[in-house]
Amino acid sequence: MTQVTIHEAKTHLSRLIQQALDGEEIIIAKGKRPLVKLVVLPEARPQRRIGHAKEVVLHMADDFDAPLDEFKEYMG
Repeated sequence: MTQVTIHEAKTHLSRLIQQALDGEEIIIAKGKRPLVKLVVLPEARPQRRIGHAKEVVLHMADDFDAPLDEFKEYMG
């Protein structure tokens, strides 16, 4: 969570909007007293794309989905 004053919010509005779009909670305060929260509208959120992180898994063992020995007694 980021809390900023009204003056800071006016000065850095573009950066704060990007932070909110990136999922951060932004609170705008008068002095130290929180007043409002900057909220992203649902239609402005980026759409999730299937396969977008496919480069994250570099290798998967052939026996990846094989039953684990520790769970043999629970499997029928």
